[in-house]
Amino acid sequence: MNTKLYSTTVTHERFFNFKNKFKYFVLSMSFDYDELPLLEKKIKIFSYNKFNIISFNDQDHGFRDGRSLRKFIKQYLNKNNFKFEDLKIQIICFPRILGYVFNPLSIIYCYSNSNLMAIFYEVKNTSNEQHTYYFATNKEKNIREYIHQCNKNFYVSPFIGMKSLYKFRNTIPNNKMSLIIDLFDENNNKILRASQHGKEISLNSFTLLKQLIVNPFLTLKIIVGILYEAFFIFFKGGKYYAREKKITDTVSFEGEL
Repeated sequence: MNTKLYSTTVTHERFFNFKNKFKYFVLSMSFDYDELPLLEKKIKIFSYNKFNIISFNDQDHGFRDGRSLRKFIKQYLNKNNFKFEDLKIQIICFPRILGYVFNPLSIIYCYSNSNLMAIFYEVKNTSNEQHTYYFATNKEKNIREYIHQCNKNFYVSPFIGMKSLYKFRNTIPNNKMSLIIDLFDENNNKILRASQHGKEISLNSFTLLKQLIVNPFLTLKIIVGILYEAFFIFFKGGKYYAREKKITDTVSFEGEL
């Protein structure tokens, strides 16, 4: 199967105008979107669009209204006239555990005839708002690491301004995964580095249960960790940036993959 289970470390390190660092260990999955019905049959504690100990639900991604992730991807590739055949989708994210999940970042890899043609970075904040940045190409490429950048246009942290630039370094995952995102302000000061690194572990009911025993409160752990670090950033003198609440989810095409 192309669906994989990763034991990963997520690290956030702030550089300017003060230093702060934290990391946590999490369970991530790389789902082959076409395999979800099969995965449900093979692993008893996993379900697709239904409640279970571990599950994947279309309501957590894309349109977030129950429509399929495939429809979402096709709509935005077609919108910018990208051609594709035999579209395959691989999404790295946290699964639902006992019906709950929070994904600060989901990475969606899109393949046309087995060639990577697009990467969608689906970003959420703790207010349950979502923005998706995506890069795509009609050129056939055969490289392992992609480097690209875009302007920040979604409010994530109250201690980082909107006039910022993201730089992505994305190594296409196989038995290991690696993603580094650096954030620079308008004066090109490096504000933050967020990274996720991990290695593949065997995927079956036993290993999933073992990971849950070690790390049973994944969603709560992520949210509490974010709020805990926000508390320390505030008392270290982090500048607070107010904002207006987003009414709808948004998507932006950011250029060549």
